[in-house]
Amino acid sequence: MFFGDEEALRPLIAAEPRLKNAVVEHCAKSVAMTDKPMHVLRRGRDTSMWKAIEAQKEGRVHAVVSGGNTGALMAVSRMQLGMLPGVDRPAVTALWPTPRGRTVVLDVGANVEANEHELVDFAIMGEAFFRALTGTKKPTVGLLNVGAEELKGHELIRNAARVLREADPDMAFKGFVEGNDISLGAVDVVVTDGFTGNIALKSAEGAARLVGGWIKEELTRSLLSKIGALMMTGGLKNLKAKIDPSSVNGGVFLGVNGIVVKSHGGADEKGVAAAISMAAGLVGKGFRKEVAQTIAIVHERAGKALEAAE
Repeated sequence: MFFGDEEALRPLIAAEPRLKNAVVEHCAKSVAMTDKPMHVLRRGRDTSMWKAIEAQKEGRVHAVVSGGNTGALMAVSRMQLGMLPGVDRPAVTALWPTPRGRTVVLDVGANVEANEHELVDFAIMGEAFFRALTGTKKPTVGLLNVGAEELKGHELIRNAARVLREADPDMAFKGFVEGNDISLGAVDVVVTDGFTGNIALKSAEGAARLVGGWIKEELTRSLLSKIGALMMTGGLKNLKAKIDPSSVNGGVFLGVNGIVVKSHGGADEKGVAAAISMAAGLVGKGFRKEVAQTIAIVHERAGKALEAAE
């Protein structure tokens, strides 16, 4: 189901035979990238973004994928779908290519700051999300820190680690991980605040583009290098696929009571397809119920431990 300008969408849909049964809900207005979330909440109820989230709230669609304004999408999702029981703040995920496959990193932009309780919630949500996404029964989880030693980092992150160890013994919590551990795939789920996570994500994207540019430059530098590149065609295609951002496009809004996936605004058709595939793969997995149940248990255990300490 598509939400947007029907006149613009129809020719695009007609060009793709697999979309012959697609439904279009015409929306004359859209949310601009410059629109402030509060403005959209107040005056954007006739936009395509609002209507798409509204359709999920009403049960007409099971998930929503959007490449629009991230802040507005988050605000509209929270207002219409609400939050999962026990969750105060949502978190945005990112998939990271590693030698072992994929690592999930969260939060990568929803919250500039996160306290110890929110980091614990992010860890629980990330664990359930990774299990739903990959089928891994016991995903490993780590907190991003400036060092792997237990005494490293500020008190907030050390407290979060303590709660995860004591109040969630069922989690495969591996303690602290460093920035380089993300790309190495040291754990399945890396937890951090949105400020740090977003910087790490943008740094990785920039590094991938830099390396990709260097490889292309060297392989086209001379006739001999071009001949070498021709001989390595298969390997180069595999390398390109591994570092292609489109293959891991799509950030899930964990914590909201629905399935909302944010696609990169500049994603190509492969990237958009990856985001849609991710959204479809999460439907019916029940990970939101798992998150709510686990958070309730962990919060209760942590509360009792705090009372006993006092």
